Amino acid sequence: MKRVLVIEDEDEIRSNLLELLEIEGFDAMGGENGWIGLKLAREHLPSLIISDVMMPELDGYGVLEELRRDPVTATIPFIFLTARAERADLRQGMELGADDYLTKPFARDELLKAIDTRLAKQNTVEQKFQKQLEDLRGSITLSLPHELRTPLTGILGFSAVLVESYDMLAGREILEIAQVIQTSAERLHRLVENYLLYADLEILGLNQDKVAALQAMAETSQLKPVVTQAALDVARKAGRETDLKLDLHDATVSMSQGYLKKSAEELIGNAFKFSKAGTPVHVTSRADTDRVTLTIIDQGRGMTAQQIAAVGAYMQFERRLHEQQGAGLGLIIAKRLAEVYGGELSIESQSGQGTTAHVTLPTAQ
Repeated sequence: MKRVLVIEDEDEIRSNLLELLEIEGFDAMGGENGWIGLKLAREHLPSLIISDVMMPELDGYGVLEELRRDPVTATIPFIFLTARAERADLRQGMELGADDYLTKPFARDELLKAIDTRLAKQNTVEQKFQKQLEDLRGSITLSLPHELRTPLTGILGFSAVLVESYDMLAGREILEIAQVIQTSAERLHRLVENYLLYADLEILGLNQDKVAALQAMAETSQLKPVVTQAALDVARKAGRETDLKLDLHDATVSMSQGYLKKSAEELIGNAFKFSKAGTPVHVTSRADTDRVTLTIIDQGRGMTAQQIAAVGAYMQFERRLHEQQGAGLGLIIAKRLAEVYGGELSIESQSGQGTTAHVTLPTAQ
């Protein structure tokens, strides 16, 4: 049974609304002013809220603003009841996140239609979220255990060989075993660092005040030397220095050097990972008045429109068909870093024909 909260300071209107909702099969509750309604919303988390606008002490706008600040109540559908229908009033409510407006007096069918529409929309959103959650669980189940187990197995296995057979190994053999252990440890370290960074970025993104403060106090970086070094390091590690094509123009961007390097490494690393040796990876940049765009182009296997739309944490596409390292965090980290600093990441791709990634960042003022 769907629970509906009615916040209305006029007793007769509130009673009539509650009676109507109960007749229609809703679990209805009422609050006689904004403060009580806000308290009830936080305690009971209703499926939908209907609120008068004009109330003493805390009006409907204030209730909605408080609810939208709290992640727990931010997505509850909210319908305003008002005797005023001026455009400025409607705009104010919509800017605060109201889902609908009903002007008093209103017909029974009008109210029920508005409720059904908002609940149906909310249900669609919840189903989409559940689908994304299931996809995420599936991706984690498929990729994360493998990514943790593989380097750990290498470290444990080869270190055991060193411990048990060190007196029978030649110096060259010890060096080779140590190199395998180091490579496995670096892979595991990168996985842990990416996971922690992704978690930090997701938490940061929930606090818009912190995001605004970070943007206002952002460190700056020179794009060309940072991206050039990152690209050379990635190409060298992939053994494909001759495939790297650089055409970078310098600009001062509003992003710390470490994060700029991280974004470049993840995107350029993907370009090499998902394209064949002997095909070029182009890394270019162009600057406008207040923005700079870094572009990475490969001729790899590409992505479908559905895969681009599904970019998120632990998303590894067609892993059963293509062996690949990594936990699928690279794209979402680059995307979140750009967004935190007031930029964006966009991807253009066609399956089987390569991918182009654009990172747009504000230039330092």
